[in-house]
Amino acid sequence: VCLSASCSIWLSQAQTEFKRVAEENVTLPCHHRLGLLEQGSLDIEWLLHISETVHKAVITYSGGRVYDDLNEEQKGRVSFTSNFLAGDASLQIISLQSSDAGKYICKVKNAGQYEWAIITLKVVEKPSKPKCWLEGELLEGKELSLQCHSASGTAPISYRWQRINKEDERAEHLPPTSRVNISNPGQVLLKNLTQMSTGLYQCIATNEAGQESCVVQVTVQHAQNTGMIAGAVCGVVVGLSLLFLVVRLTIRRKEKKRYEEEEAPNEIREDAEAPKAHLVKPSSSSSGSRSSRSGSSSTRSTANSASRSQRTLSTEATPHLTPPQCSQREMEQKEIEPKKVDYTNLMKMGATLVMVPAQSRAFQTV
Repeated sequence: VCLSASCSIWLSQAQTEFKRVAEENVTLPCHHRLGLLEQGSLDIEWLLHISETVHKAVITYSGGRVYDDLNEEQKGRVSFTSNFLAGDASLQIISLQSSDAGKYICKVKNAGQYEWAIITLKVVEKPSKPKCWLEGELLEGKELSLQCHSASGTAPISYRWQRINKEDERAEHLPPTSRVNISNPGQVLLKNLTQMSTGLYQCIATNEAGQESCVVQVTVQHAQNTGMIAGAVCGVVVGLSLLFLVVRLTIRRKEKKRYEEEEAPNEIREDAEAPKAHLVKPSSSSSGSRSSRSGSSSTRSTANSASRSQRTLSTEATPHLTPPQCSQREMEQKEIEPKKVDYTNLMKMGATLVMVPAQSRAFQTV
């Protein structure tokens, strides 16, 4: 041992290793015997070894003051455990993270003497809660694949499938027809599904830090039940489609009717010719027309009677005045002109007088 002031003594401790789970706490030991030399010159320093030339300061004590906010990632999570001045300069890290893993170096210096310790910290992370899902058809005779995977966790992660009894939640073996994928242990194939394959299946993801699990329900269906369900679904879809079509046609029919009612007045105003005004009332016109037709009929009747009477009178009274050689044309001319008949002679011969309405006299007198 060197007793001179210029002599430096190096005390080295054996390298140790610690393995902890994430979110837990850890204490990295560092003990020294230099606190009794000079209180004012004691220096303690914890460094995180990044590479051979790069070190990151974690916590230090110098000049009678502690500096524990040197590393932004570990700020508020690192501290000295006890009385570091008396000889215990151990480092405590709480709520461990994966980034805390690495090689830590503890250096203690006082009065030209040094002591240090080198500790390797490993932080392992439990598997994250795995995700379970199914791939395949849940039908009798088909194949079904059970899938399981954890997104994070320290490798290696192992997966194990088991069946759970619903009554007592007891773990059971998988069906005899199941097969585990060796290259991907998180996958299990259930072949030739039957009703016995129905149940609750659990996947457990495990590593050195711990385990997590997930469950999935398997319900195998009959093929005929599937057909009935598919038929029912198709029926519902068709029914809804027909209902939608009927509603749409009804709405379009109402819109078309409303459009025609709105457009009809516009078409009359723009295209139709305005009717001409008539001053004669419909009742007067009808009665006048009927009177005219009646008067005309009476006039023709009277004229025909007078013509026949005239021919008879002329033939009987004055046969010598009408020579047999008279042409038929002259006789027709006398029939056309009934105004020359002598009504007095007709009355004496017993002819009946026919009263002609006043409205028809215009047709009688020429």
